[in-house]
Amino acid sequence: MREHRLRALLAALGPVVHSELHHGGRFGHSAAGDLSRAQRRAREVRLAFERLGPFYIKVGQMLSTRPDFVSEEMIAEFRTLHDTVSVQPFSRFEPVLAAEMGHRWRRRFRTFDTSQPLGAASLAQVYAATELDGRPVVVKVQRPGIVPLVTQDMALLRRAAKLVTKASSSFAEVIDIEAMLGLLFDAMRSELDFTLEARQMDRGRADVAGFKHLDVPEVLLATPRVMIQSRAPGRSIRDADPAEFPTAERLAIGRDLLAYMYRSYFTTKVFHADPHPGNIFVHPGEKASLIDWGMVGRIDRRTSQALLLVLINVAMNDGQGLAQAWTDLGRATDGADIPAFQNDMEALVPHVASASLQDLNFGVTLTAVLKSATKRRIRTNPAVAVLGKSFANVEGSIRYLAPELSITDTFRTQLPEIMLDLIEDTVSEPQLARTTLELVSGAGTALVQMQNVLRDLSSGRLQLRVTQLGRLSPAARKRRILLGAALAAYLWRQRPQALRSTGR
Repeated sequence: MREHRLRALLAALGPVVHSELHHGGRFGHSAAGDLSRAQRRAREVRLAFERLGPFYIKVGQMLSTRPDFVSEEMIAEFRTLHDTVSVQPFSRFEPVLAAEMGHRWRRRFRTFDTSQPLGAASLAQVYAATELDGRPVVVKVQRPGIVPLVTQDMALLRRAAKLVTKASSSFAEVIDIEAMLGLLFDAMRSELDFTLEARQMDRGRADVAGFKHLDVPEVLLATPRVMIQSRAPGRSIRDADPAEFPTAERLAIGRDLLAYMYRSYFTTKVFHADPHPGNIFVHPGEKASLIDWGMVGRIDRRTSQALLLVLINVAMNDGQGLAQAWTDLGRATDGADIPAFQNDMEALVPHVASASLQDLNFGVTLTAVLKSATKRRIRTNPAVAVLGKSFANVEGSIRYLAPELSITDTFRTQLPEIMLDLIEDTVSEPQLARTTLELVSGAGTALVQMQNVLRDLSSGRLQLRVTQLGRLSPAARKRRILLGAALAAYLWRQRPQALRSTGR
């Protein structure tokens, strides 16, 4: 089976190799009006990825945000990748419905349109149906045999990544391609099991409950290969006519979409990883619906806080701060040129800080940062691959409806709430327990050090060394300040009730 898939991969990539051989040498320069050699190669790679199916489409979409190791021609082609394929006859999907819901599955529905699916992607097809009570729903049915195919592709790409890492140590020092692919694999898990996707949708619906203009469809039934959910009103945000919406409504939808994504990156740390225009439905007078939760990303506390600091520095128009935050988000290699990277960011930030979506393309901005970071030998955090794809997608989606919105202005309005959430998390019981354990575990060491100090003092061998807060590394200084704030907040919360009532 794996050998068969490997042969299919070679067959799909064969035209690319043939093109390289045919157009090399004297054929490298095209006549005026023809595609250049680089453009032709990029188009053939994109077509090969589409032939290879869903996993490679996702990889190509992710690569479209990584100009640090993909050419501009490749990026332009990869940005046109869409997870759509030719429609397959319903007869291929009916056995899946029967296996997951029983042979009498039709009895659940009043109507089920098998003539034309609402959507066809490489992992599933989606059909319109009506339940017995008249409620309109959509039925998502997984393509037969797709799970083992994607699993094989993941294994093959892991092997390829290891080979690339071994072949180029200098490349691997700056770009951790194995970790990047691992994050993509994790984000795609829900696409292979609809029960996982249903859980993500339930969580997403709870997370958007506080937003006036956002909604997530309700899951009515989920098995590993079939999911029934309520039908989202309207159409893709790409196809919507902004003139049909009152200005206040379309701006409010755009702000809520941005605000929700900010909160998911920095508060819940679980985010919709594929909010492209086809996955956001809008209709005048209705909430915008976030659909298709097959790709969901997760980031840890440190990465989330480092990314937050990146955006804060952008909002403050601080190029040097952005350079430092981006370096802390990743890692400076031995050959890193930090001053040059700071100069690059100082030139970039003024063009970003106050731009609207109409004037700013996040993908282009991310391109500039990534190019500079790689050029200056600064290793980028692997999470940026999935995060960048997610944010570039939602930014591009909102541009269709509310191009005048400012990313940084919306971020500034959300920052106070985000910071309150972070402070609440900092003084939570698990965090306070962790802080207490760190203090307790350090107490024994402190006692031994005090004994040594007293012994040295009595013998006249004592040498005092004072480390000022300003001499600490930025990371160490931030940890000490955060610890102090957490302890102060804890003591404030634990003060006697009598003092609380008097306001002292």
